Amino acid sequence: MKLTKEFTSLEKSAVKLTVTIAQKDVADAYNETIGKYVKDAQIPGFRKGHVPANILERKFGDGIKADTVSSLIDKSLNEIFSDDAEKDNRPLPYAQPVMDKMPEMDIGKELSFSVTYDVFPSVEVKNFSGVTVKEPQVEIGDKELQDELKAVQERNAVVIDKKDDEKVEKDNIVTINYSETGDDGKEIDGSKRQDFVFTVGTGDNIYKIDDDVIGMKKGETKEITKKYAKDDKDAELAGKIKKISVTVTAIKVRNLPALDDDLAQDVSEKYKTLDDLKKDIMKNMEVAKNKRVNELKSNDLLTQLVEKNPFEIPASMLQAELDGRWQMMAQQFQTTPEQLERMIIASGQKKEDMLKQWSAESEKMLKSRIIVDNLIRARNISVTPEEIEEEYKRIADDGGITVEEVKKHYADARAKEYLIDDTKEHKLYNELYKEIKVTKGAKTAFADLFKQAE
Repeated sequence: MKLTKEFTSLEKSAVKLTVTIAQKDVADAYNETIGKYVKDAQIPGFRKGHVPANILERKFGDGIKADTVSSLIDKSLNEIFSDDAEKDNRPLPYAQPVMDKMPEMDIGKELSFSVTYDVFPSVEVKNFSGVTVKEPQVEIGDKELQDELKAVQERNAVVIDKKDDEKVEKDNIVTINYSETGDDGKEIDGSKRQDFVFTVGTGDNIYKIDDDVIGMKKGETKEITKKYAKDDKDAELAGKIKKISVTVTAIKVRNLPALDDDLAQDVSEKYKTLDDLKKDIMKNMEVAKNKRVNELKSNDLLTQLVEKNPFEIPASMLQAELDGRWQMMAQQFQTTPEQLERMIIASGQKKEDMLKQWSAESEKMLKSRIIVDNLIRARNISVTPEEIEEEYKRIADDGGITVEEVKKHYADARAKEYLIDDTKEHKLYNELYKEIKVTKGAKTAFADLFKQAE
């Protein structure tokens, strides 16, 4: 097909594509469409496949032209977007091209049309001036080891029911039924939850009612009124007053095992003594520390690069990210996106308001991804098979498994591609840290290092 194309850049990484198709191709396409009509048309007085073309044009003229135009548009766009030379001008997968107006076809003329769509943003990162990354200083000692050993004890504890007349205490495992109630005392639709289990004192419950259930007995129901601070980190609760009806249905307590060789052997057959377990814990904490410190460094770096190299992202890209977050939230609540929205409405919120609250953070994350992608391409960063082999060895050493096990995990093509992309990012950061200033940050406790991720 002979055609001409013109790309015009618009705001927020949108593109207007104008296509003009040669008159001969228009005529050929029209005749091809006529041929299909002749082959399939059934009109009284004519055998199938023998209806004269002029009869079909009089009867189905508008339809023939519409089918021809649609076919020409599809073929021309497929040809343009499949061309590797135009990969930067391809529409985002979630941004379908929108046509300004449907073109009118004249078999004796060229056919022109325009579509508008979003493309992947292109940003040239030039400004590194004043970029300083602070690296948290974290030491791992006996306190951190003892905290981890306590966690191991808790994971291997024997859980038993408390007596019916015993009360809920801190660190007990409780099972509750709850629901929100309105000012009229009636249950709010969509807020009811049964058999919810959490450990008192962890805060691992929606309404943060740990202190409120302490002292309750099995079978007891309590009406709780909670007033949340305006700056509460949960946007759904901030500044609100909630009334919750809670019924305790079970209370359990953990009996912790002794810290000895038997516990180590129960944790894994690879441990013969408690010292073996301690050494592995220290190693795992060191691996986790290094990973988290690197995450904080890269987040700090990207935050500054986003600020110093401003650009806009397509509205469709942000919307797709927000939709993805909504889907993930529904999965976390073990419900459907539609049911989640009903639950949110029942609690006095709106889906639109929540998405708006997420927008700034999501936009920042998307811009960070785009900057990383563009820097990797601009610097032609690639990885060799030898570097991937070294990455296999590092992962195996960090995880205490064999290289063969790591390779088996990444045998899937998509998993292998993820590893390659991740390795490219690490190479990029190592390059950038040589070009900017990296200083020692504040001393940070191991546990606090991970609280920053919450």
